[in-house]
Amino acid sequence: MSTADEPTTPAPDGPETGREAIIRAARRAFTLKPYAEVTMRGIAAAAGVSPSLIVKRFGSKEVLFNTVVDFRPAAAELFAAPLPDLGRHLVLTMVDLRDRLRGDPLLRVVFSLGIEDERTLLRARFREQVTDRLTGLLTGPDARLRAELVAGQLLGLGATLSLHRPDGATSRTTAARLADLYAPGIQHLVDGT
Repeated sequence: MSTADEPTTPAPDGPETGREAIIRAARRAFTLKPYAEVTMRGIAAAAGVSPSLIVKRFGSKEVLFNTVVDFRPAAAELFAAPLPDLGRHLVLTMVDLRDRLRGDPLLRVVFSLGIEDERTLLRARFREQVTDRLTGLLTGPDARLRAELVAGQLLGLGATLSLHRPDGATSRTTAARLADLYAPGIQHLVDGT
């Protein structure tokens, strides 16, 4: 076992590890409180696991924080479609990720209450792992601008789904219908037309 200063390699996902519950609880904790106020004990209580399990799986609060501010897994799923189909894929994948993760995979970049250094790191990671990655995929003029606007549309979708749950029209609508209505605007930005 490692000490708190030596990061461990996170264990593979599985129901017996509690890893996803820990990450969900940590996302919420690091979004709602500054880093210094977040405790492993508090995350463990929210996740329904022991603090020692968090240390075993992640090694330290710093490693857990770095896992939480990693947007690459969500970006990999979001951008896994050809450009002509990307708008619809983005909407359907956002809804799917929200359901699977029991929370929005991107919205924490907006609502983080950390100190300036933490917010700056979170935003820099978002730009690098989401916006810059999308910019590299887009063709044509204004790729950076269009990527930023697509990211804004995805954050807006996440905010809408959060604000109107559980009794809003968006929570009673199928993912396919949401994509029918929301994806054309995103696709317009992807295409640059």
